[in-house]
Order: sequence, then structure tokens, then C-alpha cells
Amino acid sequence: MKSLLLIALFFLAISLISSSGFSTEMKVVSNVDLQRYLGKWYEIATIPQRFQKGCVCVIAEYSLNAKGTITVDNSCHKGTPDGKFARVVGRAKVVPGSNNAKLRVSFFRPFWGDYWIVELDPDYQWAVVSNSKGSTCWILSRTRQMDEALYADIVERCRVKGIDVSRLLKTLQECGR
Repeated sequence: MKSLLLIALFFLAISLISSSGFSTEMKVVSNVDLQRYLGKWYEIATIPQRFQKGCVCVIAEYSLNAKGTITVDNSCHKGTPDGKFARVVGRAKVVPGSNNAKLRVSFFRPFWGDYWIVELDPDYQWAVVSNSKGSTCWILSRTRQMDEALYADIVERCRVKGIDVSRLLKTLQECGR
């Protein structure tokens, strides 16, 4: 009987926490103007993912396609700026009701991943992308290099959001393309 009471109290506590608005879900920006977001972005730093292993000079280019989704064209060089060129093209779709701040991206259908814009410069000069849990992170810029003070500020914003910034690695962008 004591065990049942403890289990009931546990579920009651979880229910109260959930209804009070407590959430571990990553918060996104309030709105994204997709027309302004489209175009070329340089990866300044990332929490490395398996599929990016050895990538330097990482570029992501976004464009609208005829199907009404977004073409995602990611490229890099492997190992060094003159290393083997690698490219993968996928597509993204906006999550309804997210004001364009949440997208789902697929490079290998039928698998889709979160692409949540969690920080965005008012002039669309830099952005931070993560997933719903904050376990991924990409710091993106319209330019190959980013001012160190700005970078430090963005990293701090990520830390406050709950992203493990100790896992962030800067991306080599000293490339000729």
C-alpha cells in the first residue's frame, strides 16, 4: 500500500510540474522571416555530429523549391580546406504553428530531424540552430569569420538555454570557396 501511495504521489508531482508550464523543451525565437533566412550560412561552431566527422569549411545554403519546401544544401571539405569535397542535399519543412522557427529536415528519407532556430540576429547575420532537447547546436554566420566578443556572447546565450557549450567546437573556415 505504501508503494502505491508513493507511485501515486510521484505521478501527481509530474502532473503538477507539467501543468505549471515547466518544460525541458528548447525555446525557439518568436518568428522567422523565411525569405530573409534563405541563402548562404557558414558554420562557425558546432556540437559535432557523426555525419559531420572531419568536416571543415562547412557551408549550408537554403532555398525555396517548387514543392514549397526548403532545399538544404550542405557542403564541406574533409580534414583540410583542400581535402575531399563532400556535399549532401536534403529538404526541410516548416512545423505548423511555429512561426517558421521550427523546421524538420531530412537528408535520408524517411528520417527527419529537428532544426529549431533558437537564437537569431535581428538583421539575420547570425543564427543558432538546435533540436528540441538542446543536444545539438550549430552557430551560423553570413560571414566566414565572427567577431570573438560576439561569438562569446552567443555561446553564453546557448549556455543559458541549457546547451552543453563545453561540447562546442569551432569550425575551420579558412577556405578558398
